[in-house]
Amino acid sequence: MNGRGSPPLVITGFMGAGKTSVGKVVADRLGREFIDMDVAIEEAEGMSVSKIFESRGEAYFRARESEMCARLAARENLIISTGGGVFVNPANRELFKEALVVCLDADSKEIYNRLKEEGNRPLLKTPDPYQRIVELMDARRSAYSHVEWHLSTNAKSVPQVADEIVGLLQPKRINVSAPDSVCPIFVGAGILGRAGNLMDLTTGDFSPRCAIVSSPHVAKLHAEPVMESLRSRGFEPELIVISDGEKDKSLDSVSTIYDKMVDARLDRHSIVFALGGGVIGDVAGFAAATYLRGVSLVQMPTTLLAMVDASIGGKVAVDHPRGRNLIGAFKLPLAVIADTEALATLPGEELHSGMAEVVKHGIIGDAGLFELLERDPTSSPLPEEGRRSWIVRAMQVKIDIVARDPLEQGERGKLNLGHTFGYAFEQLSGYALQHGEAVAIGMVCAARLAVATGRCDESTAGRIEALLGSLRLPTRIPVSLSTQGVLDAMATDKKRIAKRQRFVLPRAIGEVEMVDDVDEGLVRKIIEAMRG
Repeated sequence: MNGRGSPPLVITGFMGAGKTSVGKVVADRLGREFIDMDVAIEEAEGMSVSKIFESRGEAYFRARESEMCARLAARENLIISTGGGVFVNPANRELFKEALVVCLDADSKEIYNRLKEEGNRPLLKTPDPYQRIVELMDARRSAYSHVEWHLSTNAKSVPQVADEIVGLLQPKRINVSAPDSVCPIFVGAGILGRAGNLMDLTTGDFSPRCAIVSSPHVAKLHAEPVMESLRSRGFEPELIVISDGEKDKSLDSVSTIYDKMVDARLDRHSIVFALGGGVIGDVAGFAAATYLRGVSLVQMPTTLLAMVDASIGGKVAVDHPRGRNLIGAFKLPLAVIADTEALATLPGEELHSGMAEVVKHGIIGDAGLFELLERDPTSSPLPEEGRRSWIVRAMQVKIDIVARDPLEQGERGKLNLGHTFGYAFEQLSGYALQHGEAVAIGMVCAARLAVATGRCDESTAGRIEALLGSLRLPTRIPVSLSTQGVLDAMATDKKRIAKRQRFVLPRAIGEVEMVDDVDEGLVRKIIEAMRG
């Protein structure tokens, strides 16, 4: 498919907020045309805005603004700064519904200090300009509240604000290299609603017919903006909704997806978008890997765990009555779109469960990330700019390992830290333990086993346990899980090599080792000691 240009980026806000100055810098950085609506109207009318107000009145000026909005909204690849009153008119807001609109904010005193030396603001030609600013800001607050994106310009330079806006347009992009292909990972806030534009940054000749596979809850929250964005780029998306419990990670669910894909007439050039958590990514990914011998897959993870782990690396699988993830394939996605805003819709326990994978990646390969979490363990991993860095750093650990071992022939096994124990806990609990909770307990067990075998010191194990506990993750095996039951469940682990159980054990924060020669009696002692 051939993509069109991007809809305009519109910068609005109160007078003096910095719209024109910031807009010019953004346009220069993005190589786009910049239009200041007030200047454009002045040029068309042959007089200044102040003069238009004096000679023809505010109503005439607002009508010219609306005409200008209609012309500019139909154009592409523009950076537009508006007058402060443009978005008071609901019709003008509707004209720019397809655009990315950013409202620049500043408090009334800041605005007054910026404008007090100017004499060309027709709405401020009063005896008390500051009071007029306060009144106008109060009157426009409701209109500005309809704008999705707000950025404060208080105590910020023009380049700083421009950087923030460019960041909205250009999410963080990380490339995962694999034999014969590159998978871009996009990380940013609000980017599910720009999925169609992001697809323009991928390569391939795609069919308009595509499928979005999601769960009932996630589809209700996120499917519509994804579908609208895809439609705007010429795609014809079919929404396929399946349940996403662990019991639904089955061949029956895959068969349901196949039926819907056939009904939607998907072809070899179609794309499957997996919108949801790890189960959706696995099931939809396996369907994409096998339908018509393989169609393109785009992962859209909506949980923290899926963002930093499950969506990366191209492993997809479903469960079998005889074991977890026994039926699967390697399917490198065409792209991963990780929208950090989706985290705001998750319950707290889901976020804390996902933090187990962030901690895991710090232990495996980023001591600085682990130390960052130690310094600020109670901070929420929600989509603030500072939090996005955690997600990107955690992703990068897995990306680097996957790039070196795309088909899990060696080093990639390090990513199973905590999983040998964790899968057993998860299974025996009947999946009452969330995956991240089970892995958290598993990492503490692995750390204690590493101490017992002389591979790391007690302080390292203590740090791991303390950090996980501070993140409100469990660090002890539930007493309801028997020692023999855990050992029996571990014996069915697909990572087992012949009769040897494989463990990933920490040597230090940021360094782990894969070990196949641990005495089962010692493992039993660790399990006994960790129950409680």
